[in-house]
Amino acid sequence: MTAADAIGHDLPPGARIVVAMSGGVDSSVVAALLAGQGYEVIGATLRLYDDGALKGKAGSCCAGADIADARAVAGKLGIPHYVLDYESRFQAGVIDDFADSYIRGETPIPCVRCNQKVKFGDLLGMARTLGADALATGHYAKRVAGANGAELHRGADLSRDQSYFLFATTQDQLDFLRFPLGDLPKSEVRQLAQDYALRVADKPDSQDICFVPNGSYASVVRRLRPDAVKPGKIVDLDGQPVGDHQGIINYTIGQRRGLGVAGGEPLYVVALDPTRDQVVIGPKAALARDRVHLSEMNWLVLVNPGDILTAEVKLRSAQPLAAARVTALAGGLATVDLDGAQFGVAPGQACVIYQGDRLIGGGWIRSAERRSLAA
Repeated sequence: MTAADAIGHDLPPGARIVVAMSGGVDSSVVAALLAGQGYEVIGATLRLYDDGALKGKAGSCCAGADIADARAVAGKLGIPHYVLDYESRFQAGVIDDFADSYIRGETPIPCVRCNQKVKFGDLLGMARTLGADALATGHYAKRVAGANGAELHRGADLSRDQSYFLFATTQDQLDFLRFPLGDLPKSEVRQLAQDYALRVADKPDSQDICFVPNGSYASVVRRLRPDAVKPGKIVDLDGQPVGDHQGIINYTIGQRRGLGVAGGEPLYVVALDPTRDQVVIGPKAALARDRVHLSEMNWLVLVNPGDILTAEVKLRSAQPLAAARVTALAGGLATVDLDGAQFGVAPGQACVIYQGDRLIGGGWIRSAERRSLAA
């Protein structure tokens, strides 16, 4: 595969392309591929947070060591490289939203917000200001030319597919974006990095949540919202107290481990009630949901309120697709009726909608229920 194949032959020779360089192997290979095909490549790396508190954290991105790696790769490739300080925008649009979401009893996905508000918002706007013809990233997803504009498809390597995290990408953004790695497996990308003798060829992949040290989400929320974290009761499905907790931020829907409650059968977090500071637990059967309510819908196909689409949906990034009927509603809302019950559907996560390999839309999960139990 060549960079021209990845771009899709829809840009002129020598076109100016800004590459979002995180300092990892994927975006570094994208820059090398495109530069090798004669495109005018400009590398851009975002400084998103003060990494002093994360010193020694393996697998982070967009911090000091990663900026140095991106700069070194750009130097080897002979392309200009810029570091953009987006720390305040990242704090307001991603980190604060992350903390507030946990306080509301949700399970957020900050990577989607980062793509939505920073990378494909501010950075994409900067690329256009520079007169670029496209913004390229190292995401494992495919951009396919369609009759009505660019389409977003799952990456060829489904074990690496990142289209779920791109569901909020608008049509206008997608028309400008390029994903040169969409047809490649990770193993080939690693080999290309070796072939180009890039210093990041063996660098570990970055973690999903770059600003969370040691995977401790709760510690980040406590630091940002210390007055909002309150102890409370763990209750059963009848509302009877069975234990105590030190803050609902320590729990997520579907969680089984770390509940600190003894029981004969396995118990799971079924619901979080921030108004009462309660964690509700019960057996796995109590997690079953087959109707999901969405908001902030982003559609990449023409849909009108009242339309019903047959599709498959992902309710978490690591879960398999599930058959469903999706009803579009006014005001950016939608209802998803699943063909079979799913377990661990959590507010704050995304429900991403596919037809075949094509991503046609998605929205944020606000609530879920069991239809047979609905009023």
